[in-house]
Amino acid sequence: MKINWGTAIVIAFIGFISFIMYFVISMSTDSKYEHDLVVEDYYQQELEFQKDIDKETNAHTLKTNIRWETTEAGVLLTFPPELDYKLIEGKVFLYRPSNKQLDFEIPISLSNHNLLIPDKRLLDGRWNITIDWSYKNNSYLFKQAITY
Repeated sequence: MKINWGTAIVIAFIGFISFIMYFVISMSTDSKYEHDLVVEDYYQQELEFQKDIDKETNAHTLKTNIRWETTEAGVLLTFPPELDYKLIEGKVFLYRPSNKQLDFEIPISLSNHNLLIPDKRLLDGRWNITIDWSYKNNSYLFKQAITY
């Protein structure tokens, strides 16, 4: 059977479209290609954005802000030494951009100016750390992208 050029072009288009559709469907249905780049309550967090800006501004007025460093035991957060650590309250939220199942939150409970986030909770890679804390009715916010 002889195929003319018009039929060959139609077959080529159908083949190309099938090839592209195969990859589109496989990428959108395969769970290993899921990348959650936003949080579930995106719009609620957007409404809180101005409060976060005010808290970050308060944090910049401190003599020293929160410092972090990686150690063998995990990530060590150091709160400002000029503040009384007993009056510091808040929470630490670690957000993993590539996998929302790894996100977690821990309350701040200090026995000195340091808070250790254990190594067993952290996988290697990028983490966004958000520390929402208060001291004597003043609210502060510390945000940092860290690579562990």
